[in-house]
Amino acid sequence: MAQPIIDLNNISVTFKQGKEVVHAVQNVNLQIEQGDVYGIVGYSGAGKSTLVRTINLLQKPSEGTVTIDGDVFFKDHQQQVSKKDLQTKRRNIGMIFQHFNLLNETSVIENVLFALKHSDLDEDAQEKKALELLDLVGLKDKADFYPVQLSGGEQQRVSIARALANDPKILISDEATSALDPQNTNQILDLLKKLNRETGLTVVLITHEMDAVKRVANKIAVMEHGHIIEKGNLQEVFLRPKQELTRQFVGGSLAAVDTLKAFDLDHLQDDEELFQLVYNGNNVTQSIIVELYKQLNVEASILYGNVEVLSEQPVGTLFVIVKGEEKQRQAAVKFLNDNNVTVTKIDDRRIWNE
Repeated sequence: MAQPIIDLNNISVTFKQGKEVVHAVQNVNLQIEQGDVYGIVGYSGAGKSTLVRTINLLQKPSEGTVTIDGDVFFKDHQQQVSKKDLQTKRRNIGMIFQHFNLLNETSVIENVLFALKHSDLDEDAQEKKALELLDLVGLKDKADFYPVQLSGGEQQRVSIARALANDPKILISDEATSALDPQNTNQILDLLKKLNRETGLTVVLITHEMDAVKRVANKIAVMEHGHIIEKGNLQEVFLRPKQELTRQFVGGSLAAVDTLKAFDLDHLQDDEELFQLVYNGNNVTQSIIVELYKQLNVEASILYGNVEVLSEQPVGTLFVIVKGEEKQRQAAVKFLNDNNVTVTKIDDRRIWNE
């Protein structure tokens, strides 16, 4: 197996806040392959950004080893590369953030050129490359505009062009779509996926929004309280989530949450239970609920249903209320499991009551 382009081994990050010790990241192992779009998802304070900042040593670990593209950056509590070498190697790692960090007093093309000031290119070559990058992100016609004249999505595109200026192998997106509306969010995510497909760029996507991960990632890690609690291929984690937090993220798409809020789910009858059903492409075209009634005479009311394409395979999600005696409900769950449907009983409805 080829060496991963990002290899974080037993990473811990500990802070001291007064007399209190904060364990921001705890004994994390994460390997990201060349060409992955790797989503790291978790609520605020989970340690996502702190972990990812160890990749380019913007945050030095307290413990562990950081190896990037075969080079050991950090090991045995010590930085393993000189300050000068680290600055050079960081050019292989682009970063974009929630706040675009553009220079408002300079034009769009000057913002991109700023990232090229240490390159070996002459001025004409730098300008040519900056225009090519702006063309790549769809903003060549706005090269002479100023950031204040652009929409939020356009400003983020400028940030991406700037991050790509030194031809990085890795692009880190740290909540880069959090400040954008849904349309601009999807446009930026689609651009990242396009760059990944066309250039082989490895993308690390930090977010608290599962919808963003589902749209572009092929792999996922879920973080909670400084730990990675679950990781793997996107479809595998989506179809068979092992941890409660992962189940919340899987079922917590914006559309599902908005729909479920319309129902009085805190007052189900004694013979009713709410379940989330997730099933893969082989079952998407089957009428699971009809078969449930035909074979077991169990009623299931669909509150929400959706089919998405994850890693180029269709995956279906249903939220249903199953009605019947306890033995009937248990039989229904067994029937669904036997038909490769992942069933999660939803007892904690905080995710859509917040």
